[in-house]
Amino acid sequence: MMNFRRLSGNKPGKTVYVSFRLPYYTHWGQSLLVCGSEPVLGSWDVKKGLLLKPVHRGDELIWCGDVAVPGGFGCEYSYYVVNDDRKALRWEAGKKRKLVLPEVIEHGEVVELHDLWQTGSEGLPFTSAFKNVIFRGTWTLDIERPLGIIQNTLNTEDSVIVHFKICCPNIEKDTSVYVIGHPLKLGRWKVQDGLKLDYAGESIWQANSVMQKDDFPIRYRYVKCGRNGRLSVETGFRELSLDSSNGPPKYIFVSDGMLKEPPWRGAGVAIPMFSIRTEADLGVGEFLDLKLLVDWAVDSGFHLIQLLPLNDTSVHRMWWDSYPYSSLSVFALHPLYLRVQALSSNIPEEVKQEILKAKDQLDGKDVDYEATMATKLSIAKKMFYLEKDLILNSTSFLKFFSENEDWLKPYAAFCFLRDFFETSDHSQWGRFSFYSKDKLDKLVSKDSTHYDIICFHYYIQYHLHLQLLEAAEYARKNRVVLKGDLPIGVDRSSVDTWVYPNLFRMNTSTGAPPDYFDKNGQNWGFPTYNWEEMSKDNYAWWRARLSQMAKYFTAYRIDHILGFFRIWELPEHAMTGLVGKFRPSIPLSQEELKREGIWDFDRLSRPYIQQNFLQDKFGTSWTFIASNFLNEYQKQRYEFKEDCNTEKKIASKLRSCVEGSLLSESEDKIRLDLFALLQNIVLIRDPKDAKKFYPRFNLEDTSSFKDLDDHSKNVLKRLYYDYYFHRQEDLWHHNALKTLPVLLNSSDMLACGEDLGLIPSCVHPVMQELGLIGLRIQRMPSEPGLEFGIPSQYSYMTVCAPSCHDCSTMRAWWEEDEERRRRFFKTVVGSDELPPSQCVPEVAEFIIQQHVEAPSMWAIFPLQDLLALKKEYTTRPAAEETINDPTNPKHYWRYRVHVTLESLLKDKELKTTIRELVHCSGRAYPLVGETEAVIPEKQHAAAIHEKSPSAVQLNGAPQKETVAV
Repeated sequence: MMNFRRLSGNKPGKTVYVSFRLPYYTHWGQSLLVCGSEPVLGSWDVKKGLLLKPVHRGDELIWCGDVAVPGGFGCEYSYYVVNDDRKALRWEAGKKRKLVLPEVIEHGEVVELHDLWQTGSEGLPFTSAFKNVIFRGTWTLDIERPLGIIQNTLNTEDSVIVHFKICCPNIEKDTSVYVIGHPLKLGRWKVQDGLKLDYAGESIWQANSVMQKDDFPIRYRYVKCGRNGRLSVETGFRELSLDSSNGPPKYIFVSDGMLKEPPWRGAGVAIPMFSIRTEADLGVGEFLDLKLLVDWAVDSGFHLIQLLPLNDTSVHRMWWDSYPYSSLSVFALHPLYLRVQALSSNIPEEVKQEILKAKDQLDGKDVDYEATMATKLSIAKKMFYLEKDLILNSTSFLKFFSENEDWLKPYAAFCFLRDFFETSDHSQWGRFSFYSKDKLDKLVSKDSTHYDIICFHYYIQYHLHLQLLEAAEYARKNRVVLKGDLPIGVDRSSVDTWVYPNLFRMNTSTGAPPDYFDKNGQNWGFPTYNWEEMSKDNYAWWRARLSQMAKYFTAYRIDHILGFFRIWELPEHAMTGLVGKFRPSIPLSQEELKREGIWDFDRLSRPYIQQNFLQDKFGTSWTFIASNFLNEYQKQRYEFKEDCNTEKKIASKLRSCVEGSLLSESEDKIRLDLFALLQNIVLIRDPKDAKKFYPRFNLEDTSSFKDLDDHSKNVLKRLYYDYYFHRQEDLWHHNALKTLPVLLNSSDMLACGEDLGLIPSCVHPVMQELGLIGLRIQRMPSEPGLEFGIPSQYSYMTVCAPSCHDCSTMRAWWEEDEERRRRFFKTVVGSDELPPSQCVPEVAEFIIQQHVEAPSMWAIFPLQDLLALKKEYTTRPAAEETINDPTNPKHYWRYRVHVTLESLLKDKELKTTIRELVHCSGRAYPLVGETEAVIPEKQHAAAIHEKSPSAVQLNGAPQKETVAV
């Protein structure tokens, strides 16, 4: 890294004046400030930074400020929006700016820095997905001229040296970058006579030229000239004016941000790791299968593969663990994805035969989670005992162990204790219930009798690491982004809650309020996070998670990104997700409610149960229900007994009551009806402060609300709307800006956020500010009043998809509802004809084409939706291709693709269909020797005049005034 302190100390007798200038519109009460690495700019203390002043120039508001620095000064800096107390409200995204003043600048000279505010999207080319994968060729260019070197000298009193600088991350080999404009030094709009830029590293191109005062204002634009003279001229024009109010400067440094060109757009495929089928796997997709998937992705024109979480979920040691979002450890990889054949090159013949036999037995329609896990661990254990000394003493293993022991030791100890006590519930582990470093050291000691068991878990994780790393490096080399998934929660019986109990609120549960997926809300069972405690070490646990993921992935999906703004928190005793509250949130106070004429708090916060309700719900069985579960505390008014006043208590007592009874209804039906009685409230009382309340979600649907007087109804409806849609916005905005930047700065992966559900209005502005890419599913539009999203209207900073793992596939969705299918055909297809009852390939192609042609940065398709493009792959019932049912907390995640990757690789017809859809949409695709439009040689020499901005078309893609990635 450049030593700015050394640079800033050069020639202390020489003083240069640096003038910052940045166009930016602020709100009332906000100002702009520049803060940097050197004391003169606050040493990264925003309150000590240089406050800028606004100046109007035409329609622009320019923020300006000057500072005196020594000759040869260098620093890093960024711009901040602050309030009157200099508290940072927001700041630039992307990399820190670098300033290196050339030595040729004389004492007393003024250097103007003309900067542009860096948006979140401008930092995307510096993520590993683009830098190390998609644009990897650009980043290997040789530096032609480093920063801080001026090649020209001032020759007249009226001359000014203008230093142009542009970020241009997407450069092919043998491409040059020029500045062209109306001055003679800029070629009078002719590329061959323009100013050629030099490469300065990190995708920065620069050059300087001596201009005369008469040349200003300078109108100009940047041009890329590639192989065979192929030109890409940026859209729009730039203008540089000379402010002579304080005397014109001799040096102007112009930082023009990103090259303006049609934004880069790519496509990808999504499939859970366990769903992949190959000829080599043992009943489930394995990490090394990803290499075949990369080959298929490249052939099909895809730049990305998206997976579900890969962490170990072995909490219960049964099929419940198929749920990939309930991590046993956020660091350990799942043994399910191990390829046992790759454990050694010296597998004994009898083990080889065992593997072949297991292949036949496990090669079913769906994943047999328990049998597959048992088989793989059994075979791996045999290989471990044959080769443990060789592996555990190898240089490779010792390096892996030293880099991962902080999480690897606790994980191995946890697995041992889980198996020893036959439960992952660490509260049942006696003296080991509470984690300590001393206890851990004894558990993993080489002198312990169970040391081989501990080492077996090391061995498994080591080989999983090697296999996933091999697949990840293969993806990078083939210019395919591997996209992981960051679950919002961890299992309450996990390594993480055992080692770091202070980071979790163990008496709570995480979920989601009622939404598209479930009208009763969802209860995921994870404990909520103790963000206050996490902040004390600057979220070290989160930073470690992201660093671990970055070893394998170059992009990731933040599961339920709304949880970083606020989380839907439920009491631990809840089973459903309906009666919860947001954390953090501002509750309704008792005083506030009294001022509005609301006073009967017991009536509003206790289950409202009348005799007629019981008779309506339970019919002739109502007396049995009342006598077993309820007390009559007033005439024909009931309350739940102490032993069944929570959902978990009701479920437990009901099981014992139903046995031997003659009830006409099923246990499930009675349980749901009892839950409905318990949930029949208007306000939720805070368990820690009886004078604080939270409006129950959809309170108007309750009979408790319907029986209120009109005044109370009107007041509560207004307070409800305020609580859910207005009251919390500033709080949630501030909360997200405390946590999300820490995540994003913990790695250089490309970050995408799953922003489906009930979206607060603060979410999308924060995501845009931070450069986070959102998700758009056509059947779940975020715009009110729309039944179907309009892909052509999606914003660039999005991933668009026709379906996802949490809903039915495109084919199943099409076939499950005839009336909806007709509405789609009329509204989206624009046809009054009767749509086909089956999702035939023509329908699939229409929907997929809508998405690849969308402006979204990424169009990512579940593999099942892509298979619908060819009739022979639609023989399996569509309903069987759904990965998850969010309404079922015990759903078995076991879907396997019914065709092998080897077969798909041989299917040239399907690959060609997909590749043509991607190519014709203008999206980039990772193929060598792709054909592009070449501009005739005589057009190169032609003047690209400012009156003809559309003289050059860029590969048929629509030109937009959008900053390009």
